[in-house]
Amino acid sequence: MLLKTVSSSSSSALSLVSFHGGIKDVSPLLSSVSSPIDSSSKGKLSVSVRASKISTADALSGVVFQPFEEVKKELDLVPTSSDLSLARQKYSDECEAAINEQINVEYNLSYVYHAMYAYFDRDNVALKGLAKFFKESSVEEREHAEKLMEYQNKRGGKVKLQSIVVPLSEFEHVDKGDALYGMELALSLEKLVNEKLLNLHSVASKNGDVHLADFIESEFLTEQVEAIKKISEYVAQLRRVGKGHGTWHFNQMLLEQ
Repeated sequence: MLLKTVSSSSSSALSLVSFHGGIKDVSPLLSSVSSPIDSSSKGKLSVSVRASKISTADALSGVVFQPFEEVKKELDLVPTSSDLSLARQKYSDECEAAINEQINVEYNLSYVYHAMYAYFDRDNVALKGLAKFFKESSVEEREHAEKLMEYQNKRGGKVKLQSIVVPLSEFEHVDKGDALYGMELALSLEKLVNEKLLNLHSVASKNGDVHLADFIESEFLTEQVEAIKKISEYVAQLRRVGKGHGTWHFNQMLLEQ
């Protein structure tokens, strides 16, 4: 860059000349101060240059950031009541209610799996592998409910637990047998949960809640699809082996996993 001063008897101008030939006016950034004409200057006006107090960001980009002014509207949104969340921001009542509904779904599923664990653990049923599988499934669904509760609190919502439906206690089926019937029931429940999660994701999208949508996608949907695939394979295997000795071998496979 080359700074060039142009002097005349009537006016002075200051330009910024680039090596590529372009000229940019920097008069908002710099100011000039003239001095009296003396005999040695031969009629020319002497110019000195100093920095102006005008912000370079204002002059060059036109963008003005005034944090204390812009934050005023946010300060007005901070609740003063002690029973209201301070962390809540752009979290709709519909999303809050949908999260509470999903918590109830997860707890209901956990309760059903716990009942299935108790059934297969009976001494006259004695399918310890299936009992182990459904006990682990019950714990996993309860962890899902707790994860949703933690998220609800993180966003400034209120967790409202709902009643849980009393599950079945008997899973014997005359034609299919208890193992196949129980696994088909598990598959239908996992598909139902997946549908509920998709509904929750739809609520988040409708309300423009990007964070909630991402949370459902990253923490639940992939895992749910994988669970449906695994249980579908179990159902197919039990249909092949039939009741009796084949079920016992399937049970041993689950026990050793």
